[in-house]
Amino acid sequence: MSESPPTTPVCYRHPGRETYVRCTRCDRPICPDCMRDASVGHQCPECVNEGRRSVRPARTAFGGGTAGRHGYVTKTLIALNVLFFLISIASARSGSAVVGGSGFGGLAGDETPLTRWGGVLGYASYVAFGPVHGVAAGEWYRLVTAMFLHYGVIHLLLNMWALWVLGRELEGALGRVRFLALYLIAGIGGNVAVFLVSAPYQSPTVGASTATFGLFAAIFVIMRRLGQNTSAIVPILVINLVFTFAVPGISIPGHLGGLAVGGAMAAVLAYAPRERRTLVQVVGGAIILLILLALVIFRTVQLLN
Repeated sequence: MSESPPTTPVCYRHPGRETYVRCTRCDRPICPDCMRDASVGHQCPECVNEGRRSVRPARTAFGGGTAGRHGYVTKTLIALNVLFFLISIASARSGSAVVGGSGFGGLAGDETPLTRWGGVLGYASYVAFGPVHGVAAGEWYRLVTAMFLHYGVIHLLLNMWALWVLGRELEGALGRVRFLALYLIAGIGGNVAVFLVSAPYQSPTVGASTATFGLFAAIFVIMRRLGQNTSAIVPILVINLVFTFAVPGISIPGHLGGLAVGGAMAAVLAYAPRERRTLVQVVGGAIILLILLALVIFRTVQLLN
């Protein structure tokens, strides 16, 4: 009796293709289109997918995802600030919305209908005997929108430069979600500080500096937690503080409030114990927000009485 000739193996996914290459995990024959490079040999698509499911995604030292290294949130925040600035200029229909205002020696731009709508305002009207507006009048959205509005292109560029430099570093260290939480909570904290000291008929306050000052504090806290040298950060922080107090028209409470709240939120993110890190970070952030809420209610009662 004659023996039958050996058959040539065919790809298990493409039966019409002959191949002598086998998956190093399951040993099934695979054609060139199904080969996936592995540390040793090649693997089939199913084994590659199974391996991905069994491997935990990489995390930063503070629990965030490594996708933050791409800086997507930082870029999105900058894009939103630029977009709101363009809308603000369009709403004014005047060149003074870009430059020609009173800040920075007359080069910071003028207010616009959008800044009047979205800036931090305690309790006032835009025109004499007009309707009352402000946070105390129930317009709490101002505590968020104010950090996306600016008085002029110089005001915008200074804040966006700080966001670009600090944001990418912090987003890479914290991850996208934690960085966004830090930015927003710091910005809200600075705006709450503005509201706490605002006079009843004070002009609206705007700017991303409430949030960016929080990032200055956060980069210091994060670097300390990682055991890195912070000697290069301190002079920059001091210069910004001197600038805050020396230049007329800058919101001192906004900068200091953002600095304090940003530092507190960064401490929560950086020093949360590893075992319950996410829970502690969420609860810590919620506590900070509740404290800010209590301060807003307290100041609202003061202004309305």
